[in-house]
Amino acid sequence: MKTQHTNTKKLAAAGLMAAVAVACSPFSIPVGASRCFPVQHMVNVLAAVFLGPWYGVGMAFVTSLIRNIMGTGSLLAFPGSMCGALLCGLVFSRTGKLWLTYGAEIFGTGILGGLAAWPVAVWIMGNKEAALFAYVLPFLVSTVGGTAIACAVIAVLKRSGGFAVMKEAVDR
Repeated sequence: MKTQHTNTKKLAAAGLMAAVAVACSPFSIPVGASRCFPVQHMVNVLAAVFLGPWYGVGMAFVTSLIRNIMGTGSLLAFPGSMCGALLCGLVFSRTGKLWLTYGAEIFGTGILGGLAAWPVAVWIMGNKEAALFAYVLPFLVSTVGGTAIACAVIAVLKRSGGFAVMKEAVDR
């Protein structure tokens, strides 16, 4: 029964994180000639730490799906968010080290997600002009911003004692 109760809590938390990511997805920060959309990446890190890799990937998929259905997202959100969520979730579940988790989100979304977006752009979206590394830099800009925000949120939670409370509440 404990496992089912824990799974229900994690599913509810993943749903809340997806809702936050969808609701806050229009938020952006101008960075030079580009724009940084950090919320999905912040939520990826929080899901990795509090929920684990599989709930994180599910949350990233649901967020991308809802944003696409609403017309506020792009098909490129699927590979970017899901690669980052999976990698940082796996890294945190194996090591428990936050700094490695932050790096995994940046590498997973920025590099792997950016490269995985190329076939989506070329074969599904019909953008025959896209270069292989075309999406790496924009994905890196957003994921670095989101990871920095997640780092700050987690630091505040740790300092206030909220980190342990949230971790135990989800795992209990």
